[in-house]
Amino acid sequence: MIVATAQFTSEPGSVDANAQRMAAYVREAAGRGARVTGFAELSLTGYELELLARDPSLLVTPGDPRLEPVGAACRETATAAVVNCAAPAVDGGGRPAIASFVLGPDGALLTRYDKQHLYENEHDVFTPGTGDGRFELDGVRFALATCFDSHFPDVAERAAADACRVYMASSLYGRGNGERERLAVYPARARDHGLYVVLANHVGRAGPYDACGLSAVWGPDGTALAEAAPDGAGLVLVEVPAR
Repeated sequence: MIVATAQFTSEPGSVDANAQRMAAYVREAAGRGARVTGFAELSLTGYELELLARDPSLLVTPGDPRLEPVGAACRETATAAVVNCAAPAVDGGGRPAIASFVLGPDGALLTRYDKQHLYENEHDVFTPGTGDGRFELDGVRFALATCFDSHFPDVAERAAADACRVYMASSLYGRGNGERERLAVYPARARDHGLYVVLANHVGRAGPYDACGLSAVWGPDGTALAEAAPDGAGLVLVEVPAR
């Protein structure tokens, strides 16, 4: 199975424009053989916490018509996509969540995962999730994580214990400290738990950050199998062999 991760610079607050961009990447990745494409943290709106706090119209649900371009791309290519966004809480009340919606090959929701470990100012806007994210595609079991989740080893430990093969992280890392954190965390999660670890990162301006790009895939021994450039949009694709 070929797994893809896409990096681009989100247009702040424009769900429609970013969904169209994602749909184009789903089609491009599928054309290169990918069965699933992952995207960065809050890539549907950009990492715009102040904007998300004051504008509830930017929250999306799995059935939101603004997601239809991505759903249509999944249906047309019979592939899946991991779309990270701001979404109303599962219980319908309180603060929203940072959610990953996995759209399946039929364009419908396969699963939803809400970020468990919020980072700094995210606590002022969002509520944390309480459950792990899992989905299965072509017999391969996937785990989901969002950025700071990956700094907690038990998230990957549970994924390995739950027979997951691939760990997909929607993230935001800036230049400098973020680049160092990225290298300290993701290869270790792969190596320590025998997982293929897929990182989707922003590139360029992302809210208050200058994102470092470098979306990547690491193999179960912690070796980087493929890596995007630190500048510019694009895809990273890696084949995950059967066990």
